[in-house]
Amino acid sequence: MIIVVMGVSGSGKTAVGSHLADQLGCKFYDADDYHPMENKKKMSQGIPLNDQDRHPWLCSLHELIKREKACGQHVVLACSALKKAYRKTLTTGQDALIPEEQRQHSEDDISSHTIFIHLQGSMELISERMQKRRGHFMPLTLLQSQFDTLEPPAAPELFMAVNIEKDISEIVSEIKAELDCKIPR
Repeated sequence: MIIVVMGVSGSGKTAVGSHLADQLGCKFYDADDYHPMENKKKMSQGIPLNDQDRHPWLCSLHELIKREKACGQHVVLACSALKKAYRKTLTTGQDALIPEEQRQHSEDDISSHTIFIHLQGSMELISERMQKRRGHFMPLTLLQSQFDTLEPPAAPELFMAVNIEKDISEIVSEIKAELDCKIPR
């Protein structure tokens, strides 16, 4: 099982994802740790990433989770995964910029083993949280661009949406209960 905890910057992906991984006994990865230095520099300067910036990063994350799955590991990945195309690259490794009808089915497709947990909250709440955080490369000035880019997951994607107004332990308990209903272990 691959769980991708997704949402805009400041929604709590790392905190929720790491706690969830601990509770489930899974490996945890934070996608921010895999951004190339150029991406981090660009964001820290207040410049939003574009699809071309994100593609190699998403492909490297796909390789990471595919490798873990091949070893029989369950994984929780904290990753913004803002667009459907980005989630497709995460689960297939294919270029999201290529039209769907031109893509070939691949053995690398792990979409049926992947669930996206979309952490949702208001711009005001997330902005407030981002103002309190220190040492992160993503400035508050890019939050609006994240909301503008966001394409919430929808069927046929396997996903659940979770409101982030609760504390982390409540959010993780809610996710675990929902996972137990959706994914038999």
